[in-house]
Amino acid sequence: MLRCEEVPTPVPGSGEVLVRFHAVSVNRTLDLKVRQDGGGYGVVLPQILGVDPSGVVTAVGEGVMQPQPGSRVAIIPTFGCGSCPSCQTGNETICRQLRLVGLHRWGGYAEYVVVPARNTFVIPEGLSFAEATVIARHFPMAFGEARTVRLQAGEWALVMGGVGALGSCLVQVAQMTGARVIAGTGSDERVAVARSFGADFGVNYRQEDLAKAVMRITEDRGVDVVFENIGDPTLWPSAFNCLAAGGRLVTVGAHGGGKVTLDVKRLYSRRLQIMSGIGAERREDVERSLQLAAAGQIRLQIDRIMPLREAAAAHRLVEEKQTCGKIILDPTLG
Repeated sequence: MLRCEEVPTPVPGSGEVLVRFHAVSVNRTLDLKVRQDGGGYGVVLPQILGVDPSGVVTAVGEGVMQPQPGSRVAIIPTFGCGSCPSCQTGNETICRQLRLVGLHRWGGYAEYVVVPARNTFVIPEGLSFAEATVIARHFPMAFGEARTVRLQAGEWALVMGGVGALGSCLVQVAQMTGARVIAGTGSDERVAVARSFGADFGVNYRQEDLAKAVMRITEDRGVDVVFENIGDPTLWPSAFNCLAAGGRLVTVGAHGGGKVTLDVKRLYSRRLQIMSGIGAERREDVERSLQLAAAGQIRLQIDRIMPLREAAAAHRLVEEKQTCGKIILDPTLG
């Protein structure tokens, strides 16, 4: 049950900061799916959702030098144990004891929350809290996915869900890399939006055979890379069949169901690769994303900003697919 209630303002401990939040987004997997059945994340109840908040630091705990009170910060949700080899080498996103703000400790559907200081990134001047929330949540992952599949200039890339929160970022990252980008979307209107974000071509996969359309666009060659972040059993085979020989498919999403049929014979006969993009993002990807946005070099897809007290209504809009881009909740509204 999602409800609003009063709780004491938390106090930051050693290495932590207290942040008064101004923005947090609604995520289909990390909010709606968690509410439905826990999402398999080992969520500890009672829980305050919200994995990607941004706001103003109001207090700091012992040992914290940065950020200082008054700093505008975005939050990345993942934090590791701090002592395993992955954490020691700065790659805590693949820590075996990985935890997330909003799943394993209270998140951003609140006025105040305590987070590790190392999870904060100062927001450049000129960026709103809502913009910072979307940027820090999805652009680093997009850069990480492109790195995972070694996307190169001149290659063909198919982005499934090309106007979703992550998909619109992937379209732009692939375009920055110099790839030729095809956006797969579910309507003609969304194709037009994907083109406005930099996609060279768009395919409405609800009205057109995706694989045939991609082969026509690429002159029967296929694409080098598929960014498949949907996990829909009805769409996966077509996306997979779009790969050229030696092609790579990367995925981090499963809101379409997550159980798909894999043509293993095609996989090995065409020397294809399937990989996960989770954990590929780095701290420098967050900083790079924020700076690019501040310089006006990337665009965001924000559907609307709603008061935090309307979180239940926001969830219904996302569940019913009545949005194009992120819904942002702001506890300071109203």
